[in-house]
Amino acid sequence: MLIIMKKHAKENALDSVKEYLITRDFDIHQSTGANRTIIGVIGDTDTLNDHEIETMPGVSQVVRIRKDD
Repeated sequence: MLIIMKKHAKENALDSVKEYLITRDFDIHQSTGANRTIIGVIGDTDTLNDHEIETMPGVSQVVRIRKDD
């Protein structure tokens, strides 16, 4: 799963998203570019609610990565 933050997301919004994921035992990888920050979520993300994450402050989009069986 990728969580794409809004271009001008505040640092505390980013921290809130990371805390949300870490407290649910997910590992994260943050990639910060010139215009966007992307959080890669590592683990079985089937338990995460996309809509709940998308409504968090600073979040632009949630992208699920399809599993190949």
